[in-house]
Amino acid sequence: MRIAIIGGGIGGLSAALHLLKAGFDVQVYEQAPRISEIGAGIQISPNASRLLHRLGLRAAMDGIGVFPQVVHQRRWDDGRTLQRAPVGKLVEETFGAPYYHFHRADLANLLADALPAERVHTRHKLVGVEDTDNKVVARFENGTEAEADVLVGADGIHSRVNTLVFGAEKARFTGCIAWRGLVPAEKVRHLDIEVASHNWMGPDGHVVHYWVSGGRFMNVVCVTEHGEWTEEGWTVPGNVADVAARYADWHPTVRGLIASFPETFVWALHDRAELPRWSTGRITLLGDACHPMLPFMAQGAAQSIEDGATLASVFSTMKDDPDGALRRYEELRKPRASRLQQASAANRTRFHLQDGPEQQARDAAMAASGDRSMVNIGWLYVHDASDVR
Repeated sequence: MRIAIIGGGIGGLSAALHLLKAGFDVQVYEQAPRISEIGAGIQISPNASRLLHRLGLRAAMDGIGVFPQVVHQRRWDDGRTLQRAPVGKLVEETFGAPYYHFHRADLANLLADALPAERVHTRHKLVGVEDTDNKVVARFENGTEAEADVLVGADGIHSRVNTLVFGAEKARFTGCIAWRGLVPAEKVRHLDIEVASHNWMGPDGHVVHYWVSGGRFMNVVCVTEHGEWTEEGWTVPGNVADVAARYADWHPTVRGLIASFPETFVWALHDRAELPRWSTGRITLLGDACHPMLPFMAQGAAQSIEDGATLASVFSTMKDDPDGALRRYEELRKPRASRLQQASAANRTRFHLQDGPEQQARDAAMAASGDRSMVNIGWLYVHDASDVR
């Protein structure tokens, strides 16, 4: 079976590796001049890391990743701990795979290096797609065409495949904006920040930070409600002074991180209505192209990796029925992705509560039950996306 994947991001590359391992003829088409990822930090939990380990990538992942020891959720002003949940060794022992922090580009490069170079085609911007009874033809801006038995749109939140096939609706601005900064370790060494996933919750905003690139950089993301910026791109320069002013009353550690920003980028957080379907005929979608989610469960990349593993498994068991395999893929993946979309949206509300009764009730519940406990988070981490029984 010939499978064309549109999009050379983490989801598309990992899907290609899973499909190639399963014995399919896979080609990846990326519109950029080279494989790269925009942004900085990315979290890969055991539900995704176990899948990448099965591709033989563990040694390479261990070499560039960071292993957080805890998830530390704190109050915005005085730094009071709301919850400390172990990750590290306990998660790996419980779920059979570790929790990683990566720089997005590091992970994308690792995946690209694992693919044979002749299977990745850059400078291929999709302009048209035609689905016939027994094949799909993809047409590119450079004048070339590609034929395949199945086409997978893994081309992100602005998916061209989605638009061409389903007439995708415009993204909706959530009212949240985010600033990100990537800080060299030596600039924040004086803050003595532990190797953990940190989340500071405050009125109308929160701040997440963690080590990436083997501990050489600190990834920092500052999210706020009621932003005036509406552009969705990840590469628009922001003003560090704006970030500092927004968080001027927050804990000294938060202020110290922002003060160490060499630069910042700003983007508006958008979402989209849940798609009624992901597939039609021999065309399907994967990752952000079909289930974009706000970044408040740290599952966007992990879910795209799960998508690719499920695709490879259903095609392996239904080789003579591509249409049926795509229906089965959607049947397996859509409920889980939708649950995480909803959980991510709910976390936006939880993270940004104004000080008062609701915030106090949230803090008490976190202390009492532990929303990151192994019992509460187990449904997410234990899942094996390659098991399609």
